[in-house]
Amino acid sequence: MLRVIAACGNGMGSSQLIKMKIEKTLKKLNISAKVDHMSVGEAKSVGENYDVIFCPKHLMSNFSCIDNNRTKIIGLINLMSEKEIEEKIKEYLMRL
Repeated sequence: MLRVIAACGNGMGSSQLIKMKIEKTLKKLNISAKVDHMSVGEAKSVGENYDVIFCPKHLMSNFSCIDNNRTKIIGLINLMSEKEIEEKIKEYLMRL
């Protein structure tokens, strides 16, 4: 099962919306996953326990502290774009 974080600045509105879009896309692709949403600060502290972290592109640099070969940080330009999320998930899966 894929473990995913949807992160935003405060871990409230945007991350919840990203989470819903990610869950919808994963279901469409028939991928089993657990998706959590949280603030960037919280995600930095637990991120190494996840496979993928989605966040706004401009917040990606906050995750330089995650230094492992497992956790992939994915920056989104348009947080509401299911198409972009699907493309990013497919790119991630192709690299596995």
